[in-house]
Amino acid sequence: MGKYGFLSVLEEELDKHLDYDYAINWDKKNHAVEVSFVLDIARKEAIEGLEEDLVLEEFLLFYQEGKSRFDKEDYLVTIPFEAKKGFSKEWLAYFSQFLQETAQTGLDGVLDFLMDETAEEFVMTWDKARFEAGLANLKETVFYPYPRY
Repeated sequence: MGKYGFLSVLEEELDKHLDYDYAINWDKKNHAVEVSFVLDIARKEAIEGLEEDLVLEEFLLFYQEGKSRFDKEDYLVTIPFEAKKGFSKEWLAYFSQFLQETAQTGLDGVLDFLMDETAEEFVMTWDKARFEAGLANLKETVFYPYPRY
């Protein structure tokens, strides 16, 4: 059995702060951790003519520089990590809270998009500058490394 390092703390923090369904996928061979979350936009019962529930799934990636391979365009945000250092509990709590805000803003945005007949596309965004500004005042204590297996 592996030691889960920051994965256990990430799951704890997402459970506390994220109001949406999510999944964590640890890709050991690629030295990466993918987090996906689902926004329920509309139920087929609620909208006439809708044949199935309308959902939006987004993906985020924690990756080890130089070891992980991925296409940045497939992710809302990609976040590098140092394997031995990992992330602090405070960082993961802040990340989870920021993800909740981002998901809620995205849900509001996609609903606005669906109501606006002139809108051509919807793209969820991760406000990197705002995220990094919030990290500036973060007091980090114990760090949890990349999981070992």
